[in-house]
Amino acid sequence: MNVSPTRQPSAFIPIAMSIAALVTVLYHVAMFGIARETDECAAAHIWQLLMAGQVPVVAFYAVKWLPRAPRTALQVLAVQVGAALAALAPVYWLGW
Repeated sequence: MNVSPTRQPSAFIPIAMSIAALVTVLYHVAMFGIARETDECAAAHIWQLLMAGQVPVVAFYAVKWLPRAPRTALQVLAVQVGAALAALAPVYWLGW
């Protein structure tokens, strides 16, 4: 049985988590603006959990699929990193 590394949950879950983190930031900006808050809100904690939670999933994917299908695995890892950078960009840009 030939299993595709792109169809594995460990391939798309980190991407979904990054998108959810980005949506969390965009929703917070849309609802409350870009002003800095004295205390971190729930959106900040949700963003942190989503970003940190994907690290072990990406590591698992890399360990499992890089030896088996290096070219495809590197492509998936590049998309995962790109999605994470997209979620990090507004936080960095807004100075939060």
